[in-house]
Amino acid sequence: MPMFQPSKKDGFVKFEGSVLDLDTAVKDGVLGGVGGCGGVIGEKMDLKKMIEELNLPEIPSVFICPISLEPMQDPVTLCTGQTYEKSNILKWFSLGHYTCPTTMQELWDDTVTPNKTLHHLIHTWFSQKHVQMKKRSEDAFGRASEFLTTLKNVKGQARIQTLKELKQVVAKHSTARKAVVDEGGVALLSSLLGPVTSYAVGSEVIAILVNLTLSSESKTTLMQPAKVSSIVDILNEGSVETKVNCVHLIETLMEEKDFRIEIVSSHSLLVALMRLVRDKRHLNGHLPGLGLLKLISTYKQVRSLIVSIGAIPQLVEIIPFMNQECVELALFVLDVLSSVPEGRQALKDCSNAIPVMVKLLMRISESCTEYALSILWSVCKLYPVECSLKAVDAGLAAKLLLVIQSGCSPVLKQRAAELLKLCSLNYSDTIFISKCKLTRTIQ
Repeated sequence: MPMFQPSKKDGFVKFEGSVLDLDTAVKDGVLGGVGGCGGVIGEKMDLKKMIEELNLPEIPSVFICPISLEPMQDPVTLCTGQTYEKSNILKWFSLGHYTCPTTMQELWDDTVTPNKTLHHLIHTWFSQKHVQMKKRSEDAFGRASEFLTTLKNVKGQARIQTLKELKQVVAKHSTARKAVVDEGGVALLSSLLGPVTSYAVGSEVIAILVNLTLSSESKTTLMQPAKVSSIVDILNEGSVETKVNCVHLIETLMEEKDFRIEIVSSHSLLVALMRLVRDKRHLNGHLPGLGLLKLISTYKQVRSLIVSIGAIPQLVEIIPFMNQECVELALFVLDVLSSVPEGRQALKDCSNAIPVMVKLLMRISESCTEYALSILWSVCKLYPVECSLKAVDAGLAAKLLLVIQSGCSPVLKQRAAELLKLCSLNYSDTIFISKCKLTRTIQ
């Protein structure tokens, strides 16, 4: 919120280039922007509660305390004419300041006078906004109910249009989301997912479902094979926004205690996820895709299947172009996959895997270093000659020395020392010292 320096004199306040009589402003609703609503509206609402519930991004600057930059609930005015939230200015005084925070004038009188007119104006303005919000919420609840009724009786293009309108109101209003849940809308929407569901219908249904709080019963219904298959089909052919919605819905299903990994142990699902993660045109799909891939990879029985679709070389290829959060997720998945024989073999066979892992050591974060080191340990221990030689040629020895000398955790340093010892077995002392590039490392 912008800093505001109000000046009050004889009941007037300067506001956005003009002078307003506060009493007239309250009477006429000038700041409220709603004709005829300037007076007290219904029962007196708690100002603090209204401010919290509304959480408005834009508030008239005259209502803002210059100290906290938050709306004032108990405005008081100093002898300099400046107005502040009472608790804030009293705290200012308690810190030993006897000046006006805005003008830095010394105060000749430390009396704080309640600004009742401004308080009334603030309360009236927030009351208007609160009434408007409640009306919109009630309207949204009714509209959502109407859309659900319509969905039961329409097909084809009319159904798609109704779903689009329901999606919009659900995305904007919590009361609409409540209406869908309370009036059996989740079951109705779930019934639209199945073997013959078109992309146009399925994408809208999923976009609505991801905005709702699903019950355990609703999740169980959505975990039926035919419905999961429909979600996976839409994940494969949808826009990036629809794909992200599918990912979030699957993640929601995986939170259910009765979830079975067989539900998502699908070659088609994993291929669709990797396609989303590799899409260089739509970077906003990378993080959700990797997040779901990480979640799925924690199940041991799926890891070989993930390796079989070529996930390891694909992840290694795109890691250099990812941001830190995505790199950490990708490395987590690679580390988990290195725990199975097929994963270690795939890492060995991927020509760029070892050089990329070496490069990531001490480059991005300690987590990245930990994952990369674990991956290198897995392949070098299994293939001590071939992989260790390749890793040392890529500069591993010097990087391991950096890890040992750094402020990393003792466990990480110990792993680095063990890997350094393993790599040294393939060289004479003289040659290995030269491979460590000690001079360069110290510099």
